[in-house]
Amino acid sequence: MKEFCKAFPRFTQAEKECLHRLYIQVIVSVHQNIEDEFEALCEEIKVGDTLGRVEELVEEQTLDPLYPDKTNLNDVAHVLSTLKEQEIQSLTTLLHDSEAQNELLRRRVELLRKEIQDSSGNFSPN
Repeated sequence: MKEFCKAFPRFTQAEKECLHRLYIQVIVSVHQNIEDEFEALCEEIKVGDTLGRVEELVEEQTLDPLYPDKTNLNDVAHVLSTLKEQEIQSLTTLLHDSEAQNELLRRRVELLRKEIQDSSGNFSPN
């Protein structure tokens, strides 16, 4: 607190103490906000899942007596990259399937609308 008070030589001791308390509150608040943002970002990009997978791969390599280079992180990166590519492919396939299903549902709704319109008195010869 001595160093902090030196920055305000013209302030009274009570004002310095008040400023110091305010400074501490701001630092604590900023620190908490940084922690919260960091945790939210980690959750958003699923850091825990990725680190867990890296840990599993490292453990597998450590336990494998035939694994030639136990410190090769390039292999870990490659495996993770491959897993992510497979995940992207799977999600892309799901997206295409969902789009096809939505198109079928749109056509069915349109057909039902026409049937309702035809049955409500708007006779259209076919």
